Amino acid sequence: MSETLLEDLDHVGPATAQKLIDAGFSTVEAIAVSSPAELATAADIGESTAAKIILAARKAADIGGFETGDVVMERRKLVGKLSTGCKEFNDIMGGGIDSQAITEVYGEFGSGKTQLGHQLAVNVQLPQEKGGLNGSVIMIDTENTFRPERIKQMVDGLSELYGEDYDYEEFLKHIHVARAYNSNHQILLVDAASELANQLKDSDKPVRLLIVDSLTAHFRAEYIGRGTLADRQQKLNKHLHDIQRFGDLNNAVVLVTNQVMSKPDAFFGDPTKPIGGHILGHTSTFRLYMRKSKGDKRIVKLVDAPNLPDAEAVISVTTAGLRDP
Repeated sequence: MSETLLEDLDHVGPATAQKLIDAGFSTVEAIAVSSPAELATAADIGESTAAKIILAARKAADIGGFETGDVVMERRKLVGKLSTGCKEFNDIMGGGIDSQAITEVYGEFGSGKTQLGHQLAVNVQLPQEKGGLNGSVIMIDTENTFRPERIKQMVDGLSELYGEDYDYEEFLKHIHVARAYNSNHQILLVDAASELANQLKDSDKPVRLLIVDSLTAHFRAEYIGRGTLADRQQKLNKHLHDIQRFGDLNNAVVLVTNQVMSKPDAFFGDPTKPIGGHILGHTSTFRLYMRKSKGDKRIVKLVDAPNLPDAEAVISVTTAGLRDP
């Protein structure tokens, strides 16, 4: 990452730099990937000035131009793989859940979406040789589903699994949870997450996982009826792009959970489909569908991925966490 200071950019004086930092644009990279309108509104400057600042930031951060496939391939080597704790699940994901990508999990209530979030919040803190990314977690909780007691059970499960004495309180210290009370608050929390990630960037546990559970609950509750659909989708689209940018800038895994709606007119196949429409479908890099099976078993289906075939895995949700059945 570039070490250029904001004041070093063309058209940025100390006052403008402070406005940008206050608005959450504290790094050159964050400015480089924003739009002129966004920057102009946030920092109270003209759009043409904002465009010039963004251009200068792109040059300084060395992003935004064309690059050859071999350079992209080299950068892809930086992508981390986060283990789910289940071999079959990891296999269908090509070895684990990718960083720098949005992984969306949808399913009915009780299908295990939140359980997966809790398990990843534990696993990400492990060293890489144990399938982790040696990082901390930011969780945006919209439905009050985060349970520290569940983290304790899963950490105890890891202690049994590896025969090591893990301290659950240490794990809890690296999980930063914020409760989102409405969709506007949820959107603002992504900015707050970027600031926190920036503070922890040089610590021994940088932020390597962002969880939004659930992404769509507030949008679904607040935008009712077809008349509000365009507004909702526009807002959701921007929110998703902010989340994707967070994943890219921090080389973090992004997990978002989504609710489903029932299609009573579906005579064949599964009558449940995810909400959020095409915008969510296109912006998510990986789409997973979770559904209940017998007992503690859950079926995870990879519905969409840019480089992997559709596949299914069976996992068990146990007291000790997600396990192979």
